[in-house]
Amino acid sequence: MPAYAGAGSDYPDRPIQIYVPFAAGSASDVITRILLSRMATSLGQNFVVENRPGAGGNTGTAAAAHAAPNGYTLVMSTSGPLAANKALFKELGYDPQKDFAPICLFATLPNIVVINAKLPPKTLLDLINYAKEHPKQLNYGSVGVGSSQHLAGAYFEQLTGTQLVHVPYRNIASYTPDFISGQVPVGFQLLPNVLGLINNGDARALAVASNKRMTALPDVPTAAEAGLQGYESYAWLALLAPANIDKAIVDKLYAAAKDATKDPKVRTLFAEQGAEPMDLGPEDLKNFMASEILKWSEVIGKMGIAPM
Repeated sequence: MPAYAGAGSDYPDRPIQIYVPFAAGSASDVITRILLSRMATSLGQNFVVENRPGAGGNTGTAAAAHAAPNGYTLVMSTSGPLAANKALFKELGYDPQKDFAPICLFATLPNIVVINAKLPPKTLLDLINYAKEHPKQLNYGSVGVGSSQHLAGAYFEQLTGTQLVHVPYRNIASYTPDFISGQVPVGFQLLPNVLGLINNGDARALAVASNKRMTALPDVPTAAEAGLQGYESYAWLALLAPANIDKAIVDKLYAAAKDATKDPKVRTLFAEQGAEPMDLGPEDLKNFMASEILKWSEVIGKMGIAPM
């Protein structure tokens, strides 16, 4: 690998720019800023966040892919741009496996199976049976084709043999009134989108699509505990650099990210956003991304969605 300025012990000696390919204030943006604030303390330099939303996260991710690999331009990207979008888009403008040096997968946001509280099902198996008795009669909402909510719903259908109706919305604010009214009574949502609905009794959380319970919802079972084996679906957040960056920089950034995810304050703030801290390192993240690309390519292929 070539050596770049800043690759030695003096890195970083100036602020680090990081692209976030989603809007300011989104869950992924908020969680990233929590992490970066703690990393800045460890590294002795601030991070300058630049939000570059567009094309399902592809716009900002592509911009980072073509930046200089000197450690001063990074990207926080997610399961969409780094995995699912490879099957959803004809052109990404980057190759998630070739154009980046993985640093750390630092958080996951499990999808939560929620239903309008007025629906009869009380458990996840009840919902599966109810959906089978009412094929193509239950609507579920998402924030768009290919979103984590959409893919979680499609994966649920494939595993359970149910037939639901996907209703895409432009944003969660448009979906929520229809969920409350019962027009779109099912969701495979991230916690920030439905926590208020759960707390005020409008929504019933049936299961978490993860291999462990959520810190913020300790009483809600995992899908496996609720009777559906193999159902894991979550958004994940990862820190990456342009390919060919010096390994010493990657190691230093990973060490700072790993320390941040172990900080009790960071963990508490993550939990408030429905995020579970992780510290998957460069090689493990590389392998994880490959497995996620394969998994979601198969799910999307079975859905019959033509690439955009």
